[in-house]
Amino acid sequence: MKLNYRAILIFTALLLPLWMLSSCAPHESGNPASSSATTAPAAFQSGDTAINRTMSGFTPKPDKRPGLGTGWGNQVSSNVGYTSFTRASSKPAGVSSIYYNDKEGVDAMAGSWKYSGNGMQKAAGGLIEWGVKGGWGMLKNYHSGSRRYVVGRKGSNYSLLVKNLSHSALEVVLSVDGLDVMNGRPASFKKRGYIIQPGKTLKVKGFRTSESAVAAFKFSSVSGSYSSLRHGKTRNVGVIGMAVFTQRGVDPWKWSRPTVEKRHAASPFAEAPFARAR
Repeated sequence: MKLNYRAILIFTALLLPLWMLSSCAPHESGNPASSSATTAPAAFQSGDTAINRTMSGFTPKPDKRPGLGTGWGNQVSSNVGYTSFTRASSKPAGVSSIYYNDKEGVDAMAGSWKYSGNGMQKAAGGLIEWGVKGGWGMLKNYHSGSRRYVVGRKGSNYSLLVKNLSHSALEVVLSVDGLDVMNGRPASFKKRGYIIQPGKTLKVKGFRTSESAVAAFKFSSVSGSYSSLRHGKTRNVGVIGMAVFTQRGVDPWKWSRPTVEKRHAASPFAEAPFARAR
């Protein structure tokens, strides 16, 4: 049997490029990259058991939007208890919001006409005062029109401070980037919130993961925000919201400061105006 060397050479010439393409092709990994894995919030609600979930392989997309978002920070100790509270109405007594961004972003949002204000501002008709606290104190506030802004810094943690100025218990439902701080899911007036007793101050450090811990609020990029990584949405990134509910059968304005001051202004010897003789 005679070998056809010419045919062998032609056959080898055809196979060689195919073998080279095959050996150079990338190999797909069976597991997603673990370096970008982040922890998702527990499905925490009053009376429920915290369920820990893990988001593996969620990688921030290239930033298409400038400015800050709120990321999923480290676990922080924060205990919570339970108490009875019946709302006076399904509609809140007041709704307030704070927009946040970096300095450049706030300048762009507020425009050239803006003025600074105190870190704690009143809301809900004076029932509440609230603000955003950074690592060294209250974040700087700006006002423009009817909107309130605070300036944050990427990579730093923050918390929300809410003080009850009334003489009755109040319920506050808080949201960050459109997500309820109790469970990290879309916020709604129907969800339950924190109860604050008269004269007390509530400090919310992050999204609640259990009865004893929260995931710290941490300024991040928009694409690296928890809303983007967990829910794939960034529409409501950049705003903090608060809805205030009063208690059924209790008038929170009953002994407000104006009422007390009016009683203090009462005179024990009120005389009729002196009539000048004609």
